[in-house]
Amino acid sequence: MRRLTPWMALLPLAATVLLGYLGSVLWTLRMSMSSARTFPKDDFVGLQQYERLFENDRWMGSLEHLAVYGVLFIVACLVIGFLLAVFVDQKVRGEGLLRAIYLYPYAMSFVATGLVWQWILNPELGLQQAVRRLGWDGFVFDWIVDPDRVLYTVVIATVWQASGLVMALMLAGLRGIDAEIWKAARLDGIAPWRVYLQIVLPMLAPTVATVFVLLATAVVKLFDAVVAMTQGGPGMASDVPARFIMDHLFGRANLALASAGSIVLLIGVAVLAAPWLYARSRGQARA
Repeated sequence: MRRLTPWMALLPLAATVLLGYLGSVLWTLRMSMSSARTFPKDDFVGLQQYERLFENDRWMGSLEHLAVYGVLFIVACLVIGFLLAVFVDQKVRGEGLLRAIYLYPYAMSFVATGLVWQWILNPELGLQQAVRRLGWDGFVFDWIVDPDRVLYTVVIATVWQASGLVMALMLAGLRGIDAEIWKAARLDGIAPWRVYLQIVLPMLAPTVATVFVLLATAVVKLFDAVVAMTQGGPGMASDVPARFIMDHLFGRANLALASAGSIVLLIGVAVLAAPWLYARSRGQARA
């Protein structure tokens, strides 16, 4: 009986995973192969909805936006988060306060972050107007209403929010590196930047991989910040797949097409996470 007790305690979690997660995925997959509109239908149309999805200009445009956003977001978060971690790792005064300040944005919701940055970047109310009041009447910073640059404003806002988490994870990795490595590097006269690039970063590879998977998953799920900041505009210049899915699910009553989009995003997440999970399991097996 004692052996069964832990398994019985896990039953609610197992039921949640099987019914809540796996069940919803299978139901979404089934709906993506039907012609359901407002309500589910039990017919079967094969991959017709996927063909319609990839023939939709808005969907393809949202994928392009997501690709550009993802590259800029992940690279910026990794670079800024690593630099912040290196700075805090120097045993600076007020380290606890600095860590709290850097992590604070991550505690905010993406909706709040989007609204704050929408106000800051508003040409009539925010940064542009503030600088002009200081005397620079020709200063222009209207990216949020510029179709060619609006996506970069979403990158700025989300990088500001996520860099603190990257800093915390990188800092934990840095604190796990043996101090003898630094002593040996100093004795050999190796420049600190070379130590970080050639020794420290390779040792942080598992941490970097974990951070990359977390950031990539956040990229695929991007929705709240876009809705709060730009509503996908101007026009569709900052539209993303998650907004496309929600719009067709609730606004256009196209359950099947929205389900097809959801499955495509799920496959994207699985493709990103599978190599990391495989490498992690191999590492545990070797250990």
